[in-house]
Amino acid sequence: MSKHEQIFVGLDIGTSKIACVVAEAGPDGRLDVIGIGTHPSRGLRKGVVVNIESTVESIRLAVEEAELMAGIEIKSVFTGIAGSHIRGYNSHGVVATKGGEVTSEDVDRVVDAARAMKIPADQKILHILPQEYIIDAQDGIREPIGMSGVRLEVKVHIVTGAVSSAQNIIKCCNRCGLDVADMVLEQVASSEAVLAQDEKDIGVALVDIGGGTSDIAVFLDGAIRHTAVIPIGGDHLTNDLVVGLRTSAREADHLKRKYGACMVSMVSPDEQIEIPSVGGRPPRPMPRQVMAQILEPRVEELYELVKAELTRSGYQELLAAGLVITGGSSLLEGMVELAEEIFDMPVRMGRPDGVGGLVDVVSSPMYATGVGLIRYGHNYRQTSSVAVGRGGPSVLGRMWGKVRQWFGDEG
Repeated sequence: MSKHEQIFVGLDIGTSKIACVVAEAGPDGRLDVIGIGTHPSRGLRKGVVVNIESTVESIRLAVEEAELMAGIEIKSVFTGIAGSHIRGYNSHGVVATKGGEVTSEDVDRVVDAARAMKIPADQKILHILPQEYIIDAQDGIREPIGMSGVRLEVKVHIVTGAVSSAQNIIKCCNRCGLDVADMVLEQVASSEAVLAQDEKDIGVALVDIGGGTSDIAVFLDGAIRHTAVIPIGGDHLTNDLVVGLRTSAREADHLKRKYGACMVSMVSPDEQIEIPSVGGRPPRPMPRQVMAQILEPRVEELYELVKAELTRSGYQELLAAGLVITGGSSLLEGMVELAEEIFDMPVRMGRPDGVGGLVDVVSSPMYATGVGLIRYGHNYRQTSSVAVGRGGPSVLGRMWGKVRQWFGDEG
């Protein structure tokens, strides 16, 4: 394996920040983080590119910082995609096996059968995630190749995204001289970094609270069962503080990170903070509880929307491992405690795990997607059985084919 093949780069293009995480795979297969670059995101709104020039500049600065720290030149990245345009569907496919024994060709055919569903013209498939295989009515099979049987079925979760949104992300990366090795749904990436296999087996919901959106992924029996996007994130909390405290967005965001709490009961009524004013006016003292009184209703609204989505999915009663919250906005004081009150189930904060190197830096929930992207790239470069699309025999061939398909209509 060449030095280049040992390097994995995750580029988290978020609404509030761009994070670039560089990792190197050691001989034992362990990933060591060797470089990190972050920069405020200027050109996205609710996870979607709205200004290409600003996005390109933010990506370039984050990548340059990561290159400097890692001492390498970054050529190729695994990037995340999010936004309200993301849709998730459960589908089912059936084929007859050709020789009485399931082969990789049979698996490809049954996945192709499952993907034969009508999706809107402006959407294309991002992921086809197998949930379980069924051979001659025997369900719960995860690895069907080599098993005997004449009828092969598969249940899959299909994730689609808007063609234009994906194209704009790829264009921004290309303008920075970067190739996109694969585009990954952000909550799928985050789950690679923060969820334990035991949690995925017994049932868990991941809520990745970003700047513009909150992304949900439900796992049961080791497979993803439901995905959804809630159009509320940390930026909405900041905007509420801008109005409630009458200060600038920059100062409101700083105050949220330093003093923010989403449960009034957790803040002493005697604690005072200083609120910077705008227009040259002097700063004003204010009880810290006022911030909590502004933030608590918005976080409650977010959690109620997540709860309604889990109820709609039909999996709320099956989440034995409870809820895992991650993303930069999950660091707000009281997020776990308020979630436990509202969901009435175990809740923990999800921090990236399973990597070495600069662990102290990347162990924050704000790097969950970035670390998840490098783990996704590493895991799926190692295996040749990723059933995603109709590409060539190699995983990377399929990845490049999938990225190229976003531009297929353009020639």
